[in-house]
Amino acid sequence: MFALPYLICFRGDQVDAEVAFSSMLARRQELNTQLQQLIDSVLLALSLLAAHSLRYYSTAWFDLTTPIDPFRNYQWLLVVIMPFGPILLDLQGFYQSPLNKRKWKSFVQILRAMIYLSIIVSGCVIFLRFPLVSRSVPLLFILIATLALLMKERIIVDWIRGKALRGELREPVLLAGIPEDIAALEHSFSPEQHLLMDVVARIDIEKQPLSNLIEAMHRHAVARVIFAAGHSQLNRVEEAIGACEVEGVPAWVVADFIRTSIAKPDFDAFGGRPMLVFRSTPDVSWTLLVKEIIDRVSAFVALLLFAIPMGIVALMIRITSRGPAIFRQRRAGKHGKPFVMYKFRSMSDDAEMRRVELEPFNQMQGPVFKVEADPRITTLGRWLRRTSFDELPQLVNVLMGDMSLVGPRPLPLYEVEKFENTAQRRRLSVKPGLTCLWQISGRNRVRDFRDWVKLDLDYIDHWSLGLDFKILLRTIPAVLLGSGAK
Repeated sequence: MFALPYLICFRGDQVDAEVAFSSMLARRQELNTQLQQLIDSVLLALSLLAAHSLRYYSTAWFDLTTPIDPFRNYQWLLVVIMPFGPILLDLQGFYQSPLNKRKWKSFVQILRAMIYLSIIVSGCVIFLRFPLVSRSVPLLFILIATLALLMKERIIVDWIRGKALRGELREPVLLAGIPEDIAALEHSFSPEQHLLMDVVARIDIEKQPLSNLIEAMHRHAVARVIFAAGHSQLNRVEEAIGACEVEGVPAWVVADFIRTSIAKPDFDAFGGRPMLVFRSTPDVSWTLLVKEIIDRVSAFVALLLFAIPMGIVALMIRITSRGPAIFRQRRAGKHGKPFVMYKFRSMSDDAEMRRVELEPFNQMQGPVFKVEADPRITTLGRWLRRTSFDELPQLVNVLMGDMSLVGPRPLPLYEVEKFENTAQRRRLSVKPGLTCLWQISGRNRVRDFRDWVKLDLDYIDHWSLGLDFKILLRTIPAVLLGSGAK
């Protein structure tokens, strides 16, 4: 643990101030998380060794007739569980707020991570032909690893809580701002934050001179100053930052003078200049990289598995109706960038020309076009749409990087040009996908495009790999049952 005293100067909503305090602890939390992940990686390796040893020696202990292979045939599992185990635990929120978390929640998080880890291992066995003769070893591994991770977390939590209660980890904190805002801020602190900090003084930055700030830095040995001020205080904050510069104390500025309802603030550098960045979409991260890898690997494997059925369907389309088997159309990708999307043709060859005459019968509210019992759909095409088999060629788009497995459905360029407001454009801020929340919500039952957009924006604002997995799992029964597809 790193014990550093801080001075927090804030003005504005208590939410902004709490974000400032959270940002202050972000680097320390990041280091602690990385250390926990390293420990867990070693624990997972030891759990695998213990699982193999238990099964290996139980042959003699319990007079079992089926011996298992030596550990060298299971060593490839270490390459999977040591890096991916901590990543999956992190995605489940295992490392967040351990002091306020119940044991049952930790157990559920670990169990989910173990299930996803088992899926990865199964994929390696099925597709890469890695050896795994005894199934009892991975089952014992899950049991031992779960107990080991729970015990490690309890030991660390009890140790941290004990040191915090004794005052050994409590950091001296100075709060500065308007008195009522300071009271609101303190009221918003979580029990975990109260354990890890000690409010040593409160300063009214509007009424007290700059000398009081300097004196506070000297008296409390402050290692960091965090400013949060409105537009009227910027000149004074600039002077205070100059004082911090002379003292050699890092100065942090909370940008609560810029209000956003969706976009999240971040810091970056461009052309050697510091930049305050507001993002309303997922930032570049390891999880996005993992999503990209999963997309391309899954698309490649799926194309291999469905190559023969797709070839048969293509041949059936050519036999049953005039025209090409693959329908190509320019659609809007990420940020509206056009790309050519592929589908099995489910309509007559002159479908695009006949669309104009059917527009008066459009049953969707908004810029999109959908007609129930569309006369342009062929007999085979009706089956393809009901089973979503017509979408399979889009796996090529996923493999090429134009699309993702999960994301808002790509729309034709002429429909995107009819968007009514900027909120509808925001659905273009991420890669389009094969399936989405709209797809599993009974697509043809959602008649208003605004409801469709609401589902897409809800996906963007709450995106995670876990949400992608949930959507993919719910897509399977939706496809098999043909929910909302016509």
